[in-house]
Amino acid sequence: MLVLTHSADEYVIDRVDAGVRARGARTFRFDTDTFPGELRLSMRVGDRWRRVARDMRGGTPRELDLERVCAVWSRKIWPGKGDPKLDPAYRASCDVESRAALTGFLDGLDQVPWINRPAAAALAADKLRQLRVAREVGLEIPPTLVTNDPEEVRAFAADVARGGGNLVAKLLTPLSISMGAPPVAVRTSRVPPAALEREALEQLRHAPMVFQAEIPKRTELRIAVVGERVLAGEIVSDGDDTPGIDVDWRRGDAKRGSWRPAEVPVHVAEALARLHRRLGLVYGAVDLIVTPDERCVFLETNPGGEWGMLERDAGLPIGDAIAAALLEPSTGSRIEVEPQPESCP
Repeated sequence: MLVLTHSADEYVIDRVDAGVRARGARTFRFDTDTFPGELRLSMRVGDRWRRVARDMRGGTPRELDLERVCAVWSRKIWPGKGDPKLDPAYRASCDVESRAALTGFLDGLDQVPWINRPAAAALAADKLRQLRVAREVGLEIPPTLVTNDPEEVRAFAADVARGGGNLVAKLLTPLSISMGAPPVAVRTSRVPPAALEREALEQLRHAPMVFQAEIPKRTELRIAVVGERVLAGEIVSDGDDTPGIDVDWRRGDAKRGSWRPAEVPVHVAEALARLHRRLGLVYGAVDLIVTPDERCVFLETNPGGEWGMLERDAGLPIGDAIAAALLEPSTGSRIEVEPQPESCP
């Protein structure tokens, strides 16, 4: 099985590798950030069709013939580091050529199972599409406005305030966080009244933003959806007083927070599985709020979202589920929702 990742990735790779080995297969780790410097690709097209990857790190190069690949786990695809000694313009051209070669190299693997196929993951990253499909499959979502019009923001904020709520803002682009690594992203933030003044909102002319009614929360869940399997964990902040953590758990200190197993109602689990089928995803990491009155409110799904903390802290067998979905696609993605309560915990 081919694993597309980067050279700093660790824990989750080992968890999936264990599931793959338990099924009698092996993984070939393809650290995308080492291409083209330390990873060599060769493609021969014509009467003799051949594709080979060689990892030149270490004393003995490792080689993979892509004709032997039975599945692909596209964990993370990072750009190559490139040679800093090169002229910037030439280096940029090398980067473009390398991306094109890698895309073509992987394109011939369209007949084997993927988690997730790049085209599907790119489409599914569209937050507006996610919210639209989430509503269509029966999930509750926050009242949402996407705009670069200051007047629309003020009108929406007034509607939210009349309902007794607060306004939050976030970006349309996907966010990412790694276990133990410092986050580099703009997190969901509460919008103070001063930010609704005319001069502040004029910054919207540079780019639209997402505005939502803040959802009251009793707890937050990170849910790994693997095929029809729904594996949920609940955040335990352990006294983390990081500013803004009450709005977005990703602001917190990863070393102080932990996770425990959680359950979701059957109808919510089934709707999440339908959502991912509609989005063309085999895997997604869902963020969901449980309100004080036990409603489950969908925020977003990330096709490449982190799940290592759920397996590490809560013991959820996500790595094995990914291995099963790739190597046993007829069984690894079947419906496995255990009988659960009809309301959120």
